[in-house]
Amino acid sequence: MTDATQATIDDLTYAFDGTFTPTQVKQAVADARAALEPQATVRTYLPVLVRRYATELLTAQAQADGRRAKAVPELLFVCVHNAGRSQMAAAIAEHLAPGRVHVRSAGSAPTGEINPQAVTVLAERGIDLTTSYPKPLTDTVLHAADVIVTMGCGDTCPIFPGKQYLDWDVADPEGAPLETVRDIRDDLQARVTALLRDLDL
Repeated sequence: MTDATQATIDDLTYAFDGTFTPTQVKQAVADARAALEPQATVRTYLPVLVRRYATELLTAQAQADGRRAKAVPELLFVCVHNAGRSQMAAAIAEHLAPGRVHVRSAGSAPTGEINPQAVTVLAERGIDLTTSYPKPLTDTVLHAADVIVTMGCGDTCPIFPGKQYLDWDVADPEGAPLETVRDIRDDLQARVTALLRDLDL
């Protein structure tokens, strides 16, 4: 075990004291590393991403189990690679309703990096996508969500009772020219804005 991994375990054990045991925290860190390491293109940043993802996993599990109250509605945006549409939608939702909603994104088959065209077109609107990273879809984040929005996932997203499901027919930005990705951004912004209004946010 590396020093960085041990430091992450120690920090998260403290942060989730009373919610998870040290063994559970260690497992969450191992799960996060196992999920992200195979697709890591720049290994220098892997320890930081593992820490962030382990924190997300533990928070989602605590919310799903009812051990940590939700202060705001939880939105989950899902697409296949979690590199374009779902990342863009999540970033737009956070931008439009900061502090009034908690947003996650995930992919049924995540890839190694965010679509650079998506980063560019969101930057044009003052939205930073440079620190985001693709994450796998798990039952934990599904259970924690109140609203689950899927885009192009087919039947790969499990259905759980008590959740609001939406399926958006949004074009995939993968391989598309910049102007088309701008159109996708605008489509997503209109859809996210309507969803937030429906939630009174």
